[in-house]
Amino acid sequence: MLVWVLSGLLLLFGSLDVWYFLRGLLMIVKSLFQSPLKDITAEHVIEGKVLPHDIDYMGHMNNARYLRECDFARFSYYTRNGLFMAARAMKASMVVGASTIRYRRSLALGEAFELRSRIMTWDEKSFFLEQRFVSKKDGFLSAVMFCRQNVVRSSPEKILEHLCKRKVECPDVPEDLQHWINFISANSQALRAESGLDEKSK
Repeated sequence: MLVWVLSGLLLLFGSLDVWYFLRGLLMIVKSLFQSPLKDITAEHVIEGKVLPHDIDYMGHMNNARYLRECDFARFSYYTRNGLFMAARAMKASMVVGASTIRYRRSLALGEAFELRSRIMTWDEKSFFLEQRFVSKKDGFLSAVMFCRQNVVRSSPEKILEHLCKRKVECPDVPEDLQHWINFISANSQALRAESGLDEKSK
């Protein structure tokens, strides 16, 4: 019996990223017991620490781990500000459509950090977020990520109206974010042209 159990666990952990799903679920449950964020654009902060399984051959946090931590931070953020439940009520979903990250200084093994997330703006299809890794050692901004969160089967405006029971004014787009949005648009046009697709295939 024990052999079957161990074999099943080995198969499960070998086939799925079990720790990802468990931690994601934990983040959501934990956030349900925290005070909600009333302001949809308010900054959301979670704390983290670089653990041995986060580091790479260089002895610092692996670049892929930053993206994973941002995933978990968004789980918590959307739970506390109500976006998850609002999207679900409208039978919509949100998926990452684009992201870019800039690494400014490595986070070392054992180093504590804050991961600060906020919605910067939105358009007819997507939310745009900024996520910052801030070292608790000296407050240095170690890495910053822009993320475009596409809304499927609805729109940011409709979700926000459902959540806030009113029309929410969209914040102005910061200059650096606008440059990134322009790059995405130009890249999409280039890829469509390369694939021989017309404008209807957006």
